[in-house]
Amino acid sequence: MKRQPQCVCVNLRRLARISTQLYDEALAGSGLKVTQYSLLCAVEREQPVAISALAEELDLDRTTMARNLSPLQRDGLIVLRAGEDKRVTLVTLTTGGRAALARARPAWERAQARIAARIGTQRIAMLRVLAHDMAQFAAGE
Repeated sequence: MKRQPQCVCVNLRRLARISTQLYDEALAGSGLKVTQYSLLCAVEREQPVAISALAEELDLDRTTMARNLSPLQRDGLIVLRAGEDKRVTLVTLTTGGRAALARARPAWERAQARIAARIGTQRIAMLRVLAHDMAQFAAGE
């Protein structure tokens, strides 16, 4: 068995890499990565949504969010447009974006169920609480 490091960061990064790999493998047939899938889901929930609001929801800085949106825009999955306040850029799913989500959702649900069966819903709930608590800690709350 591999030695388990004591460093919280090392373990969280390892968990992130492994879970990303599992979801990306599950979503491979859909043409989306899990990062793209989760971003499209966030847009779908809030659309039209300002880039800054989307970045805040996903705990990313605005520059990183804009960079992550670029391939989705290029591929015709989202549309960016100016809001009423021209300093605000709004994101909306296209028909192609909705179709991409519909294609990917069953694979995501299977991956989610597979992971839940392996680690249990109680530990998944603990992960959600941990993520929330760490985000608050990072924000200085």
